[in-house]
Amino acid sequence: MSHQSCMVRHFQYFADLSESEIELLSTLEKSPEQLKSGDALWREGGRAEEMAVLSKGWAYSSYVLEDGSRMILDIFMPGDVIGLREYALDAHQSTIEAITDCTFCRFPHCHLDDVFDKSGRLTSIFFAISGIQQSMLVERMVNLGRRNAQSKLAHFLCETRSRLSKTNDGALNEFRLPLSQQMLADLMGLTPVHVSRVFSSLREQSLVYRDRHQVNIPDIDRLMAFSDFREGYLRMQPKGPDA
Repeated sequence: MSHQSCMVRHFQYFADLSESEIELLSTLEKSPEQLKSGDALWREGGRAEEMAVLSKGWAYSSYVLEDGSRMILDIFMPGDVIGLREYALDAHQSTIEAITDCTFCRFPHCHLDDVFDKSGRLTSIFFAISGIQQSMLVERMVNLGRRNAQSKLAHFLCETRSRLSKTNDGALNEFRLPLSQQMLADLMGLTPVHVSRVFSSLREQSLVYRDRHQVNIPDIDRLMAFSDFREGYLRMQPKGPDA
């Protein structure tokens, strides 16, 4: 898969795109920039004048709390647009770091303005994607505040699998999850030791098998029922006559 195909495949999940719309999207994926695992794309508090497309690899957004602990908010995958929530803000609200070696394509806000001017359908899709990102944050808050540790992890794995299926031609029962125990802990408000225990418990129930960074879900319907996962919040459709 080429670097420039990821974003297009993501958008084509929502609608069939014309050649001119594909070309318009491709203007946002020029000047690729390579970052190593652990490198920052931008940091919280920096001036928000740009967004980025993640063309290859995995990344995350985070806040550092007053006590020095880290809270992870978003996990980004190939094709994701980063910085949509900050479109109307002056400063970045979180730090973006690479989980794996990544390829990012930065673009200034004015390039997105150009897309909005030229395509009502792409504008609708951007709004749908922004809505999905906001809904994922709401689910993250529910995870932190209301679900037990097993349900937190199971729900996140269901969500990850569902997101990956958008650009991987259908359902997946096995996928790579390149997050460390510490990252998973910071995502779910647990300790790394607790995360390890939860994986063991899910394995004992034949719900999830993990071998290092490979995750296998033998019965996705069973895991979805176990975690009360409903994927509607990941399947929003664009509104409007051009969508």
